[in-house]
Amino acid sequence: MSTAYVVTAVVTVAANTFSGLAAMTRLKPIMRTLRPALDRAGVPESWLVWPIGALKVLGALGLALGLLGVPLVGTAAAAGLVLYFVCALFAHLRVSDYAPQFYLAMVFLGLAAATLALDPALALSPAR
Repeated sequence: MSTAYVVTAVVTVAANTFSGLAAMTRLKPIMRTLRPALDRAGVPESWLVWPIGALKVLGALGLALGLLGVPLVGTAAAAGLVLYFVCALFAHLRVSDYAPQFYLAMVFLGLAAATLALDPALALSPAR
């Protein structure tokens, strides 16, 4: 397991865990900017627990399991987070919402994509 993969995966786990738990608990400083973004994107606030918060936390948990020795779960979690953030970006783009949450979703997508790209479970083994 490369250092680049471990560092990228740990940052991705930390970011998604915080973001998911902040959404699920409706952390006040986060809600000040998140509530208007949800309104602009047409996403109900009731979705903060499921699917928004829960999918981020479950993705982070899956990546952590991958780091702890369950490689295919980590791979599936990284792929799931990539899909999640592609859908999040689409939700913003379809209503032309370029709020800070849009750019933050791009950062989260980059982290998930980098984690997936560096995943050792996807590395091709050399032919013998």
